[in-house]
Amino acid sequence: MGVLYGNKIKDLPAGIFHGLSSLQLLLLNANEISCIRKDSFRDLHSLNLLSLYDNNIQSLANGSFDSMRSIQTMHLGRNPFICDCNLRWLAEYLHKNPIETSGARCDSPKRMQRRRIEALKDEKFKCKGVEEFRTKLAGECVIDTVCPQGCSCEGTKIDCSARNLKEIPKDIPMYTTELLLNDNEIGRIKSDGLFGRLPNLQKLDLRRNKVTGIEENAFEGTSRLIELILSENKIREVHNKMFLGLTNLKVLSLYENQITCVMPGSFDFLISLHTLNLLSNPFNCNCHLAWFSDWLRKKDLSGGSPRCQSPPRVKEVPIFDLPHHEFKCLGENEVGCLGDSYCPPKCVCTGTVVRCSRVRLKEVPKGIPPETSELYLDVNEIQMIHAERISHLKSLTRLDLSNNQISILSNFTFVNLTKLSTLIISYNKLQCIERDALAGLKSLRIISLHGNDISMIPEGTFVDLHSITHLALGANPFYCDCSLQWLADWVKRDYVEPGIARCAEPHNMRDKLLLTTPSSAFQCKGRVSYDILSKCNACFTFPCSNNGECEPIAERQYHCRCAPGYHGQHCQYMIDACYGNPCRNAGTCKVLEEGRFSCHCPAGFTGDRCESNIDDCLSNKCENNASCVDLVQAYQCRCQAGFMGEYCETKIPFCTKEYNPCRNGARCVEHFTHYTCECVLGYSGDNCTVNIDDCQSNMCQNGGTCVDGVNDYVCKCPGDFAGKFCEIAPMVAMLYPQTSPCQHHDCKNGICFQPMGSSDYICKCAPGYSGKRCEYLTSLSFVHNNSFVELEPLRTKPEANVTIMFSTEQENGVLLYDGQNEHLAVELFKGRIRVSYDLGNYPVSTMYSFEMVSDGKYHVAELLAIKKNFTLRVDKGLARSIINEGEHDYLRLTSPLFIGGIPPEPGQEAFTQWHLRNLTSFNGCMREVWINHKPVDFTNAARQQKVTPGCALLQDEEDVVMEEEGLEEPEEESSVAVVAAEVVEDPCAHHQCRRGSKCVAARRPGQYACRCRPGWGGRYCEQAPSCRKEQTREYYSENGCRSRKPVKMAKCDGSCGSNCCRARKTKRRKVRLICNDGTRYTKDVDIVRKCACTKKCY
Repeated sequence: MGVLYGNKIKDLPAGIFHGLSSLQLLLLNANEISCIRKDSFRDLHSLNLLSLYDNNIQSLANGSFDSMRSIQTMHLGRNPFICDCNLRWLAEYLHKNPIETSGARCDSPKRMQRRRIEALKDEKFKCKGVEEFRTKLAGECVIDTVCPQGCSCEGTKIDCSARNLKEIPKDIPMYTTELLLNDNEIGRIKSDGLFGRLPNLQKLDLRRNKVTGIEENAFEGTSRLIELILSENKIREVHNKMFLGLTNLKVLSLYENQITCVMPGSFDFLISLHTLNLLSNPFNCNCHLAWFSDWLRKKDLSGGSPRCQSPPRVKEVPIFDLPHHEFKCLGENEVGCLGDSYCPPKCVCTGTVVRCSRVRLKEVPKGIPPETSELYLDVNEIQMIHAERISHLKSLTRLDLSNNQISILSNFTFVNLTKLSTLIISYNKLQCIERDALAGLKSLRIISLHGNDISMIPEGTFVDLHSITHLALGANPFYCDCSLQWLADWVKRDYVEPGIARCAEPHNMRDKLLLTTPSSAFQCKGRVSYDILSKCNACFTFPCSNNGECEPIAERQYHCRCAPGYHGQHCQYMIDACYGNPCRNAGTCKVLEEGRFSCHCPAGFTGDRCESNIDDCLSNKCENNASCVDLVQAYQCRCQAGFMGEYCETKIPFCTKEYNPCRNGARCVEHFTHYTCECVLGYSGDNCTVNIDDCQSNMCQNGGTCVDGVNDYVCKCPGDFAGKFCEIAPMVAMLYPQTSPCQHHDCKNGICFQPMGSSDYICKCAPGYSGKRCEYLTSLSFVHNNSFVELEPLRTKPEANVTIMFSTEQENGVLLYDGQNEHLAVELFKGRIRVSYDLGNYPVSTMYSFEMVSDGKYHVAELLAIKKNFTLRVDKGLARSIINEGEHDYLRLTSPLFIGGIPPEPGQEAFTQWHLRNLTSFNGCMREVWINHKPVDFTNAARQQKVTPGCALLQDEEDVVMEEEGLEEPEEESSVAVVAAEVVEDPCAHHQCRRGSKCVAARRPGQYACRCRPGWGGRYCEQAPSCRKEQTREYYSENGCRSRKPVKMAKCDGSCGSNCCRARKTKRRKVRLICNDGTRYTKDVDIVRKCACTKKCY
């Protein structure tokens, strides 16, 4: 008996009733259950009574009750059932089995409301419009939302356009494939997981909104999105985490926004993009946008050519056509894209509060986050308020500029700060407040101008301060004549000034309070001193000479109109022979006589007008072929690569202890004129200082946050989720901490998955990994020009057999190289496979494939070296062979085998000896590599240089994922020998096939092939399987760590024809390892016990 009624149960976890085959009574009534999984009652064969009365169940999947063969009574009443076509089966079930006795009724749709389910005919259960999608997945506890209020839904298309929406609706149905949100007032696309709940979304239209920004990871989860339209919005910049997760996006429109810059890497994740519209945007083509020009030329996308709008010299020039050197920055203050998470230098940003106090700022910083609510710039050295640097702060409520050196408040400085309530400008050097300086501050309650040098305030300055309650004007030398009478009246009206502000001049008003002095006392008698008038009008400093007329302009500036015969900023120069200073290079002009002049040149220059720089390079001391650059009274030696010093006299000691810039364990390689760093796994960059973001292709589930490490990452799980990838649901972890098989799984590079109805688990491998526990790395992507993998030397006795399944669109690249003088080199050359084979028998033997393989499709190259013979076969086509005839029978190899590329030093040696035609690394994916009938596990490679696991960056959608099924060697016929027969009429009449093999006529007349039994090989199938176990005693190593002592191990070796010699039985033992940094850990290692031939080669 199961009595669980009257609780607050909301969910029945999968499998909760499994195995209860003797249960007869189950009471789940009066709870808050919202869904029933299809197999919840799978094992309840003996159940007589089931009560689900008074819950929140909206639908049930067809077949939910099929296994309850003994059921006699069922209570389904008081549940809000959606009686659509997906619930028709329930009516049919109750017609055949009249066991429902609680009067279950429909709650929706409206046409079915309050009607008894068992009384309705089957045909009444219909789906209109999008109703079918809502309850389609009820058996998986997924009840979709209804069409959002105010929107229209047709099929899977949701139209919410022109609805005056401020935000994207939260209740968009999961089945949505096309979402129209155009012509609304949406201001920001937030990273709130909304789009992650729309896995089927393919088109999103957000044109003509007010979008100013897109938060990081906002589109995460919408991997099927194909078209994204953001035209005619207010986006100012494109940052590099704006479009994360949109791997299938093909069309992106950012037409007619306010984009001035694009951050490098912004479109790197859009691997399917073919149309990008950035027209009608005011791009600032400074040095920070130079990369974008190169990127546009490389990608050659459709969608138009965006143009520069600034600086003026390149206005309307297509970015695509502008040379790299034309993208210039004129100063350190020119910035690129700041990004949403930007905080100005020296400042601290906490939430919406920005603190830049006491950091010696000379000016208001650029790029203050637009959502800032409080800004502290106090105790700095700011002399002027740049209005354009704060005008975007629409949410600012508090601004502190106290203890700076501001001398003037210009007109309309704060006009856009409509929410500002507190403004503090105390203890500055304020002398002048222009009439409209405080315009627009209608929400301002508190303003402090205390401790400045203000003498006069124009009438009307406070006209917009409707909300003012506190005004601090103390410690200012006010000149209290009739022009300040308005202020005395104003403070008396609402008493917002506390009675501290006093008059300083004229003499009869000295020390009188503005608040208490009668207005009639403010009279104009006598002339105001020029010192006071000049505080706002610089013309009262009489800057113009020689009777020039001064005209005051805004911000205490002025302009001198000169009398005839004079010029200069202050009319200080006469117009004579030296007008315009004809002397170059800061030479001084001196008038000699009427119409004549002479130039006095500074040191280092000569000539009538100081136009010539004296050549100091005539007697230079530059060494080692350095070039001399003439300066003024000096010269500079421009060194050749590899040299340094004032005269380039010193060879740079690359890769020595004193000069090794390679970091993080990288290997420094000296090239005489320069150096390169070979990074260890997890790092990149010229000096290996960049930690590669392993979170770009993470497998974190259920909202887990990826935390990047070094060549690894960790999933930080939300709530009660658990597991390496947060794959274990909270209820499983809570109810079954000991019984869930995934609690203690041993999946190495993948996630644990328990199939429905199974008591065991399987490992779903990460890209590139395979094997039962995802322990083998079997496929790699080569994406850099110096990518390669280093393996142990290729074994050539009795034969060498290599099979590579690969895909590339590049015509040139190294596939495989091993050797020094004697060698085997396999490379792509002009789209074909080129083979160079040399046993030391001069001259070298060379062969090219007939097939072209640089078409982006997967190809299989089979390479077979038997003594002097080398055979190449591509895609199971016609095999081609070469013979390196001479005295040597076998290829002797002691150097490492390189796959996909080759390091610089051995590469250069191979190139100079013509072993390789080019040194370009293979660019593409190697899905499988087999060496001597064994799949290569790249985790055991001696080195991996700039490669990534799997083919996710390169494979097409239709590619087959092989990791879960295990690997099988591409079908080959290395054991199928083609033999010329003497009797053309019947090639198998006198065949020599042995050991029960079958003779098969070949395509060519008079030839046949021997098809061997499993495990057998050889030309005539005469070679028996030699698979055996070989005992070894060696150190076990991984990831730079090694076992403390040699471990007794074994390996399977020998031939099995076209099959593989693999372990049939293993035993697991624990091995203690010690690492270079002193850390220790224990590893479970599989030790081979028995070997056998098998088709499964993993």
